[in-house]
Amino acid sequence: MRKIIEQGVVTLDGQISTPQNWLGTFWAGEFEQRSRDLMFSVDALLYGRLSYEAHAPVWPRLEEEFGDYAVRLNTIPKYVASTTLKETTWNATLIEGDVVEEVAKLKEQPGRDILKVGTGGSLSRTLLKHGLVDEYLFWLFPVIAGSGGRLYDGIDTTYLKLADVIRLDNGILGLTYTPK
Repeated sequence: MRKIIEQGVVTLDGQISTPQNWLGTFWAGEFEQRSRDLMFSVDALLYGRLSYEAHAPVWPRLEEEFGDYAVRLNTIPKYVASTTLKETTWNATLIEGDVVEEVAKLKEQPGRDILKVGTGGSLSRTLLKHGLVDEYLFWLFPVIAGSGGRLYDGIDTTYLKLADVIRLDNGILGLTYTPK
């Protein structure tokens, strides 16, 4: 069975919104390589509407700057959960019907793992609530953002088990958790 891996970037004060304000400073080097390795280890991406709408118009223009990472991101199959979108582009399939049932079906299909892109939104909360995420990879950045959206606001207490810690030279920690 395929796993759903939810990857997110978060600041020391728990902020997940506006990573474009601080993520670029840390992209080159180890973080870029780890991101690349993960992107090439999965064979599908899972998006909520907001992350999809943020990425779909931007990444096709970034192939020259980000090379094979951007090419992979642009060509890999994507699934988008939304109750308001009517159609998708960017090699994406709209998940129609019950998102919990449809994501469970995706996990049953043959193939490699599925990377959930974007953290903290409605889809993240739904997947967490229904036990559909098999692994959480949080990249903790040595940044205090001061304001913005918080990670998993409004979720009941959920206990996770630490599975791995990666320490990068630039101060980023990769924290991998699995459900208890």
